[in-house]
Amino acid sequence: MKQLNRQQIISVLPDLDLISAIEKGFIQYSKGNAVIPPVGELLMEKGEVHIKYGYVKSEDYYVVKIASGFYQNPKLELPSSNGLMLLFSQHTGELVCSLFDEGHLTDIRTAVAGAICAKYLAPKCIFAIGIIGTGIQARLQAIYLKKVTSCRQIVVWGRNSYKLEAFRNDMLANGFQVTISDSVKQLAEQANLIVTTTPANSAILKAPYIKPGTHITAVGSDTKEKQELDVNILAKANLVIADSIEQCLQRGEIFHALEHGAIEKHRIIELGNVIDDKQGRTKVNQITVADLTGVAIQDIKIAEAVYLAC
Repeated sequence: MKQLNRQQIISVLPDLDLISAIEKGFIQYSKGNAVIPPVGELLMEKGEVHIKYGYVKSEDYYVVKIASGFYQNPKLELPSSNGLMLLFSQHTGELVCSLFDEGHLTDIRTAVAGAICAKYLAPKCIFAIGIIGTGIQARLQAIYLKKVTSCRQIVVWGRNSYKLEAFRNDMLANGFQVTISDSVKQLAEQANLIVTTTPANSAILKAPYIKPGTHITAVGSDTKEKQELDVNILAKANLVIADSIEQCLQRGEIFHALEHGAIEKHRIIELGNVIDDKQGRTKVNQITVADLTGVAIQDIKIAEAVYLAC
């Protein structure tokens, strides 16, 4: 059995084509070739823990992943996310690899999914990337977007001026030009690719702010309680994409939109089908929304890729 620590895992990530690997995983999932049980969840006073697990039929491994979010940790000078992944043989049930990634692989696979959404759904001409939030995921979403777009203009909004300056400095070091926005409305006026990365429990991004031709990837809302988007954004969208339709019926932005009658289930398209059919955005002025609640197929593919590379 291999045991990989965070630094060992980080050292191999630059050599991996994670976009292709996770795209293939989403396709397998949407074709019904993956077995992904419902998410296990612990919601506590100070944090939350998600347990995700599953396998792809006729492949070699299954994965159990534990990931946590304790959003007050930065006040203690600790990262807000943590966790590990366990990779087992489908043939014998043996544990073949323990990946003590401290939540890093969950962060990376989420950022990769954001890049995949932009690849198929964002407008061809992106004049600015709007990032709502200033944490780890905000940074990683921007960094992985470099793989699918040449845009290097970021407009960022957050509630904490110190964190905004830290985000700007980090992104300048990664080759971006960064403008700090005074409001979410101003951000939406300046950006036509918007990524929301907060643990908000009420809508931050409002429908009247959204211009034709905008793509939105919503990352933060992965429970019933969380919400970043006004449900009317999904109502006015031309395309509404779920990483997992089954999962998004129970959590995330699509869940809230369905609860409020803003959209109907038949309008939802699954990301794996978008990738497989190579049919995302078809018109310049379309508004597109991708709801990423995080699916175990991403964990399966990233854990497998790291294990095979080590």
